[in-house]
Amino acid sequence: MKTPETNKAPVSAHRVLVIEDDALIGMLYEDVLAEMGHSICAIAQTVTDAVAAAAEHEPDLIIADASLRDGSGVDAVQEIVRHRFVPHLFVSGDRAGVRSRMPDAIIVQKPFLDPDLARAIQKALTAAPIPDR
Repeated sequence: MKTPETNKAPVSAHRVLVIEDDALIGMLYEDVLAEMGHSICAIAQTVTDAVAAAAEHEPDLIIADASLRDGSGVDAVQEIVRHRFVPHLFVSGDRAGVRSRMPDAIIVQKPFLDPDLARAIQKALTAAPIPDR
């Protein structure tokens, strides 16, 4: 008889919108998220594309690069959550820059390790939306 593993949390698959303007990093997310049991519903490279993709695909989670060549992942997330709260996290080399705009943001420092991203995803998915101030 097999003994159930009690240390593992149940894994549920989530549809992820990735906001990232580097195609290679987008491919990295596809691999990493697939290994975690998640799927990417869209990869957006601009603020406009991210907002449209969120409306079309209604993702369960957003992973956003804070700095895009054309705009900001922070701007994209702020616009998306104005319409509907979606758990989100940022991946950035500039934690202070993200924190200055969104003090309660969940941020993964670039470069990241897979376990760091997994912990941040879990934290984002369990975070309650912050009421308007």
